[in-house]
Amino acid sequence: MNHRPLIAVPARFAASTSALRYAAEVNARALIEAVWRAGGEPVTLHPYAPGGTADPAEVAARLARFDGLLLPGGGDLAPHRYGAADAHEAVYDVDEEQDAFDLELARQALASAMPLLAICRGLQVVNTVLGGTLHQDMGGPGREHRHVRQSVALTPGSALARIAGGERVEASCYHHQHVNLLGEGLAVTARAADGTIEAVELPRHDGWFAAVQWHPEDTADEDPAQQRIFDALVRAAG
Repeated sequence: MNHRPLIAVPARFAASTSALRYAAEVNARALIEAVWRAGGEPVTLHPYAPGGTADPAEVAARLARFDGLLLPGGGDLAPHRYGAADAHEAVYDVDEEQDAFDLELARQALASAMPLLAICRGLQVVNTVLGGTLHQDMGGPGREHRHVRQSVALTPGSALARIAGGERVEASCYHHQHVNLLGEGLAVTARAADGTIEAVELPRHDGWFAAVQWHPEDTADEDPAQQRIFDALVRAAG
């Protein structure tokens, strides 16, 4: 029997869950199942960054045993992480330990050319690592992309268009932040109808990399184009 490629997925802190009596570390079941369907072995990583600072050598050593990395969605990054002086009132669920750990994971994966898929917050983490910034809030109902399924146009010839098998996908979105200044080396490969950046790639990067602002795991069990994003990660990791 072939071994499934090990895909590291950093946990998200939760104050409580219905099945546990205490605070928990979790990942979305739909996300984990999408990796499993793709043939990968998803492994949840404990975020460890005491005082909001991650040890680069320690993170590199922990990541080295894996074949790929998936940076999932979650709460907002602390605005100071991308140089903002103030936080918008809509910023929520900021956790300095989580931020530091995710940012260092992204740095190490990019430096080592490890296969990396970044989703929603994950895209924002990568953009921040590469020197980019974020719009802290898109505005209220009618402007934000929460609980929205919308058509997203993919750049012809991009890696994402090849993976999806076309130049348009139906994307399940849940975000109120998006890329402002694009990080160094990133190229935009998908936009929503209102111009919001919905995917980026690194054309000159040595490793496999894709980042989407939407949540492909939401519909991957019914939409082959979304599942193929996870398939591509696991295939690259294998």
